[in-house]
Amino acid sequence: MTRYIIRRILGFIPVLFAIALFTFVLMRAIPGGPFDFAGDKSLPPQVVANIEAKYHLDWPLWKQFLSYLIGDDLLGEEGTSRGVIRGDLGPSLRYRSQSVNDIIATTFPTSAQLGFMSLMLAILIGIPAGTIAALNQNTWLDYVSTFGAVIFLSIPNLVLAPILIWIFSLKLGWLPVAGWGAKPPYLLGFLPQPSQWNWNYFSHAIMPVFSLGTASAAGIARLTRASLLQVIREDYIRTARAKGLAERTVIVVHALKNSLIPVVTILGPAFAGLVTGTFIVEQIFGINGMGKHFVQSVGNRDYQVITGVTLVYGVILVIANLLVDITYAWLDPRIRYD
Repeated sequence: MTRYIIRRILGFIPVLFAIALFTFVLMRAIPGGPFDFAGDKSLPPQVVANIEAKYHLDWPLWKQFLSYLIGDDLLGEEGTSRGVIRGDLGPSLRYRSQSVNDIIATTFPTSAQLGFMSLMLAILIGIPAGTIAALNQNTWLDYVSTFGAVIFLSIPNLVLAPILIWIFSLKLGWLPVAGWGAKPPYLLGFLPQPSQWNWNYFSHAIMPVFSLGTASAAGIARLTRASLLQVIREDYIRTARAKGLAERTVIVVHALKNSLIPVVTILGPAFAGLVTGTFIVEQIFGINGMGKHFVQSVGNRDYQVITGVTLVYGVILVIANLLVDITYAWLDPRIRYD
């Protein structure tokens, strides 16, 4: 297992390199630049040229990428870039007083909290709902679970979030419209302080988490139902029942654990999708997360922020997939990687 993990980690390097390269090239292929306008007014060409020279945007594309990747000093050029390989994601072209590292350090904890709570909601709703539907196939419980899954899969969070705000904030006044309840400094870099685990924190989180997590919960419920229906018809389940084991033991220990392998397969991409899918939700609820800055940076042509945030999302995805592969071996002892 150790050798497998090391091989996978080494395999991340070309993946992240490709992500950085394609993002870098594609963003610069889009018409327009980060310094074309100051507010609503266009800047004179000479001013734009001077600013682009300061940030090395007048260099050939291959040289700009090498500067971003390994740093100016290793290229033998004057500049402040230390390179991504040394953890420097560069300066923000829009927010001159901040680096990309500063922006990510400020916004990542919020996006991580939102994504993690949304995933927990999806698991806590999806697996029990799918299990109940499978154990009560073709009954009203199965029909209600399936109908609910279809409904929440069909409603995008772009539609669900404003509906929740209209009902629970504007009409009932139960929940705040926007914002996030946790403030830095964070434990372990992303967890709220214990003193912040209060109603203020959860009241701000309820609607964004529900908007983001319900679609994943519906997908997990449908997959759990289909997988469990297949497993409970296997021979070893009949054997376990014939031995006189309690039905709860048969379902929880023997059937459900094996049926979760397809579910775990989608949890890695689902977590990465929930963290990266916060773009719209953060915008609607006014949450200062990475998704909000990513959307704004696309319009601002802030190349460094776009590439830096995309790399962070790439790291989250490959780590989540690695954790999924490791979980396989725990769920099914027959799976070996060495």
